[in-house]
Amino acid sequence: MKKIVSFTLVLVLAALSLTAQGAKESSDNGRTLTVYSYDSFYSEWGPGPELIPLFEQKTGIKVNLVGAGDANEMLSRVILEGDDCPADVVIGITDDMAYKAYEADLFEPFESPLLENIDESLFFDPEHRLIPFDYGVFSFVIDSESGIRVPESLEDLTSPEYKDKVILIDPRTSSVGLGLLMWTYNVFGEDYLQWWQEIRNNMLTMADGWSTAYGLFTEGEAPLVISYTTSPVYHVLNGEGTRYQAVIFEQGHQETIEAMGIMKSSKHKKEAQEFMEFILTDGQADIAILNSMYPVNNETELPDAYSWAPKPEKLYKTDTNVVEFGLNDIMNDWIEVMTK
Repeated sequence: MKKIVSFTLVLVLAALSLTAQGAKESSDNGRTLTVYSYDSFYSEWGPGPELIPLFEQKTGIKVNLVGAGDANEMLSRVILEGDDCPADVVIGITDDMAYKAYEADLFEPFESPLLENIDESLFFDPEHRLIPFDYGVFSFVIDSESGIRVPESLEDLTSPEYKDKVILIDPRTSSVGLGLLMWTYNVFGEDYLQWWQEIRNNMLTMADGWSTAYGLFTEGEAPLVISYTTSPVYHVLNGEGTRYQAVIFEQGHQETIEAMGIMKSSKHKKEAQEFMEFILTDGQADIAILNSMYPVNNETELPDAYSWAPKPEKLYKTDTNVVEFGLNDIMNDWIEVMTK
């Protein structure tokens, strides 16, 4: 009799266990999220590893964070996968490639009430399929201990006194390099190639990416490098002082905006919205600091170190038409000049 009772109890417990497991799996399936991110968000020094656990703890939503290459590679992957893309949210699409996202028609609008906290000038998608989460401004950063004169304009950088003192980045392989290319195009118009012809004489090297270029700069190889107005913040926060400073030109600077969007094909849209609103609130300060960018939420409190990240009065914004229909010509002409 005891054996029969014991056997029955085992069956009941097993059934309860299976039911509980099924409920748990059902719950997990309803509270999970797959996020595609660009490398600088996903990497160990980026904001992803710090923010994802905080979001999971706050919401109970499990996040599968997928590093999908640089911003361009990530968007290309999303477009290639199309409606079969497993991502619910894609984070890190820049304004200069947004037209590709629009053409693919993979993202849906999200009219969050938090959009009221973002300056209108930062929205580049009027339908709010792509929502800004941070932004930056390209500038040259100078080693203030080098003893060289602080340049006052892009033209000034072509002066003979800066020979072998400027580190640039290839626009074919880096978004920062592309940012400089578009900056010169916006300042000089059709005469932008003249600047590039002249800067060749002062260029120490043309690095393939920002990390290489900035590493050479901090190692003392040259006292000027193309980077961001926010780059000095990193050094101040890490106790390295104010040796490295952003140079501001009255003629204006090129802006870059990073955005995120919810996939139309997502089966977890509520969770996706919660994630995006977390990024626009709790995540703003960490993203700004770890990405060395500015936050988009104007209610974000930043450390005093951001006083070393000056905001230029004049900004050039991405012209989608130029990027979509004219970038190939701009790039090909640049290649011809720089590889002669």
